[in-house]
Amino acid sequence: MPAFSTILLACTTLTTALIAGLLYGYFCSVNPGLNRLPDTEYLSAMQSINRAIQNPVFFICFLGTPVLLPLSTWQQYSQPVSVRFWLMLAATIVYLLGVLGVTALGNIPLNEGLEAFTLRGASLEEIAAQRAKFETPWNAWHTARTIASILALVLLIMVCLNSKTE
Repeated sequence: MPAFSTILLACTTLTTALIAGLLYGYFCSVNPGLNRLPDTEYLSAMQSINRAIQNPVFFICFLGTPVLLPLSTWQQYSQPVSVRFWLMLAATIVYLLGVLGVTALGNIPLNEGLEAFTLRGASLEEIAAQRAKFETPWNAWHTARTIASILALVLLIMVCLNSKTE
C-alpha cells in the first residue's frame, strides 16, 4: 500500500491538473469563442459562466489545491533538503501567487464588477464600454494564471518522476 505522502502527492497533482486543464481549456476554446460574440451576448455569457463556476466541485479543487500543495511540500522535507522538496516548494509558490493570487487580485474583482453591471436597460454604448473595461484585463489575468497553473503542474510532474533515493 502506498505511503500517505505518495497518496497526498497524487491528490495534489490531480487537483492541480484539474485546475490547469480547466484554465487551459478556457484559454484555448472558451475565450476565443466568446470573443466572437457581440457585446451584449458576450457580457451575458460571462455573467452566466461566472455564476456557474461557483459550485462545490470547482471549489474543492481550486481551494483544495492551495491546502494540499503546502502539505505535500512539508511531506517532502528532509535533511539534507531534496530536489523533490525544492520542486514542491516552487510549485506551491507558483500556484499560490500565480493562480490563487492572480485570481483573487485580478479576475475576481473584474467578475464582481461585471456582475454589478445590469445589461437590461443599458445603452449599446454602456454595454460596449463595460466589455472594453472587462474583457482585455480579464483575459490578461487569465493568461497569467493559465501559465502559472501549467508551470505548477509541470513542477509536480517532475516531483512525481524524481526518485526518492537521492
